[in-house]
Amino acid sequence: MGAISNYVAFKRSSGIAPPAAFIFFVLIFVAGAIVTLDHKENLPILQLQPKAVIATEATRPPTSELGVEPTEDPNLCENRCRPSGSEPLPRGIVQDKSNFEMEPPVGNHERKEDGGPSKSLLAIPVGIKQKAVVDKLVSKFPAANFTVMLFHYDGVVDRWRDLRWCDCAIHVAARDQTKWWFAKRFLHPDLVAEYEYIFLWDEDIEVDSFDPLEYLLIVRREGLEISQPALDRRSEIHHQITVRTKRGDVHRRFRKTNGQRRCYGNSTGPPCTGWVEMMVPVFSPAAWRCTWHMIQNDLVYAWGLDFKLGYCAQGDRMRNVGVVDSQYVLHRGIHTLGDGGKAASAPAPSDRYAVRQQANVELQVFNRRWREAVAEDGCWTDPYPKPVTNG
Repeated sequence: MGAISNYVAFKRSSGIAPPAAFIFFVLIFVAGAIVTLDHKENLPILQLQPKAVIATEATRPPTSELGVEPTEDPNLCENRCRPSGSEPLPRGIVQDKSNFEMEPPVGNHERKEDGGPSKSLLAIPVGIKQKAVVDKLVSKFPAANFTVMLFHYDGVVDRWRDLRWCDCAIHVAARDQTKWWFAKRFLHPDLVAEYEYIFLWDEDIEVDSFDPLEYLLIVRREGLEISQPALDRRSEIHHQITVRTKRGDVHRRFRKTNGQRRCYGNSTGPPCTGWVEMMVPVFSPAAWRCTWHMIQNDLVYAWGLDFKLGYCAQGDRMRNVGVVDSQYVLHRGIHTLGDGGKAASAPAPSDRYAVRQQANVELQVFNRRWREAVAEDGCWTDPYPKPVTNG
């Protein structure tokens, strides 16, 4: 025991560690060297990887030389919205809008730089009995600024051919159908999106005091998404808000006068504020897109729709819906529906009564569907919480 103690004391005094401790320190040193070497071996690779990516991008030919766009991030591609049905196609080839502009069979069909026609659309249901009135009406709208579309509810088309503008108009014929039946089927929002405004007018309108270009100037200036020209006081009047006033270019409100009890100074809903009638409405494309969705496919008279148009005003209906006073028209109130498409005579009283009765039924159906839709849609908030009624 004394010898061992002397040996240990000697090793400590001489600075030489015992063999086991010496081996332990050697192993730690070797392991540290391996870790350091591995770190140094990997460090250049970590530094070179960004440089390699940059070098690859720098040597890639410009997209203009390749003639194609760079491939998008796969994650973006998965979430990219596409028009329904176009998923098998490359995005750039998709044209999801159209218009009613005629294209020559021979000539340059390259896409216009401005993206579409700088025109508005005038669409009218017509019968041959009103040919003279319609001719006068359409002639007021300059061909350079308006595309004309006629809905022939009596099926007669050829007898319009002698009018100078006839061959430039779009003609759609279907017997005994209403304006709103035509509009739902032939004025899809994607077909009229390129037009500045959509005029959806009845045929029995006198336009002696109406200038379409002046009307457009006022509508643009006032920011009207839904509008109509005011009615001459000689017109068939249903709601006093549509009657022409002489206080300015536009009015948006009607207050109680002449014994009218439904409208007061604080009235905030139709037909007292933010309301137009359905015989001569004018829509912006955005307002029409909303309105088109609201038109019921099977309710062809659209009664009740006018009381809901404010929801499509793209904002506050008290500002974005208005009646243009300085450009006014005369609504003759000629009853053309209910005659079975006959061109020679006006509808009999019994036929006219049947039409009105059907329209009233449709009004009730539309209002019921609205109430049911509101009750079922828990995500929808009514911006006009007070109920709107016809009374």
